[in-house]
Amino acid sequence: MKLSQLAIGEVGIVKEFTDLEMSVKLMEMGCLPGEEVRVSRIAPLGDPIAISVSGYQLSLRKFEASTIILQ
Repeated sequence: MKLSQLAIGEVGIVKEFTDLEMSVKLMEMGCLPGEEVRVSRIAPLGDPIAISVSGYQLSLRKFEASTIILQ
């Protein structure tokens, strides 16, 4: 399952990334494999989404969230 497929309040564990270049940026922001992520908000038109990861809020575009594969 991809992070972009989660609904508000759902939780997932980061497993891997599909885009190498994007994965470097995401890991620098705390989205490390094994880290728990929770979807906290979704914009009215569905893009971007806000997630809680490593104790802070992170806003991602749907495309960016779709590169994160969850367990």
